[in-house]
Amino acid sequence: MIKKIEGNKTFKTLSLNKQVPRSIDYPLNIAVAGTGYVGLVSGVCMAHRGHNVTCVDIDEKKITIMQEGISPIYEQDLEELMYLNRDRLTYTTDYISAYKNADAIFIGVGTPEQPDGSADLTYIATVARQIAETVEKNCLVVVKSTVPVGTNDKVEQFITDFLVNDVKVEVASNPEFLAQGTAVRDTLEAARIIIGTNSIEAEDTLMAIYEPFGLPIVSVSRRSAEMIKYAANDFLALKISYMNDLANLCELVGADIEDVARGMGYDSRIGSKFLNAGIGYGGSCFPKDTKALEYLATLHGYELRTVKAAINVNKDQKILLYKKACQRLITFNGLKVAVLGLTFKPGTDDLREAPSLDNIPLLLAQGADIYAYDPVGTENFRKKYPEAGLDPERKHGKGSIRYVTKAEEALDGANVCFIFTEWEEIKAVMPETYKRLMRTPLVYDGRNIYAVNEMRDSGVEYYSIGRK
Repeated sequence: MIKKIEGNKTFKTLSLNKQVPRSIDYPLNIAVAGTGYVGLVSGVCMAHRGHNVTCVDIDEKKITIMQEGISPIYEQDLEELMYLNRDRLTYTTDYISAYKNADAIFIGVGTPEQPDGSADLTYIATVARQIAETVEKNCLVVVKSTVPVGTNDKVEQFITDFLVNDVKVEVASNPEFLAQGTAVRDTLEAARIIIGTNSIEAEDTLMAIYEPFGLPIVSVSRRSAEMIKYAANDFLALKISYMNDLANLCELVGADIEDVARGMGYDSRIGSKFLNAGIGYGGSCFPKDTKALEYLATLHGYELRTVKAAINVNKDQKILLYKKACQRLITFNGLKVAVLGLTFKPGTDDLREAPSLDNIPLLLAQGADIYAYDPVGTENFRKKYPEAGLDPERKHGKGSIRYVTKAEEALDGANVCFIFTEWEEIKAVMPETYKRLMRTPLVYDGRNIYAVNEMRDSGVEYYSIGRK
């Protein structure tokens, strides 16, 4: 039994016979284009629910390591599920064999941000044409990638234009709502599954695919499904930016943003999630999706003022602590600066839109000698900023950067410390450790990890976000 939530907001509990036509047999043969966070997690989870899944990517190195049971991305529980479902999972660069007899083909490739804020649909178009020139039976193409409203219509027309064989191909929207670090859980235990279709047949196929998940399904039109994705992500970005904006005012008037957030969180209309103040949001979704929705609105002659404000607040928030430190210090030149946390959030090695990427270049340009620590993000960051010994010309500025394996190594003898990510390994560092190890215990905490009183009582000069 599965609960289907109709677009008209009525709730129905449908029997298996009504939601999965007898013509649809289990397990389904599913191909997934793209093995990033969206594609790989979705494919592995569908295999875990009993389907036969072929994951397709153009990167031969990624395919090779996946065939060896190794995940190319850092994601909790993913490798375990890859192993448990190895008999139902195939990894290949051969899209022809993957697509030609698939019952459904999920597109989970990237839609990176372009300079004007719009989404780059090049990868979507490439896969769509491959599908058109390859499929040999009727199938459903499902777009999981985050795309502008109306893209599914274009994908369907694009496939029709290039279709080689006499088969029927429909396109459906099925946006993802996973968060990096909890992607597997977010997929298997989702609050709801959004499907956007323009026919009963397409809806039936998607219902059959997701029936084993046993989760509520919201069935709407394709364009509504596309908009739901942006609307949900941008609402959360708005919530974060609002709290950060409010936190800055709290500092000026003597209020405590954590007290304010706690009081707000008890209101069921607001909820307690996404109320933590800090140095802004990052990652692969919120920054890109806010800009894409703003661009879409502008394209239609409309100014989406709330989203525009969220973007601007977030941009300024990322370097707020750097500006505070500049008011306190004459210069960073020649100072040892400890940086704790490089990724945009804990639980992932993803650096996209991470505050560290905004602040470290500023520190290097000022001549800081940076000692950086992150539990899993170091190797990715090293590719962007080589260590001092590997960068003799100091192309990234007057300063230098070294990577250490423990937070204490970064703090030893440091003149100032910046905390950019709330990893448990960083939260475990006791306040007195900063006082004991640092030459001058001056700490700028962008994630409000510590209690203000505890840091003060330990002899640490401590600056955070929105607190006294």
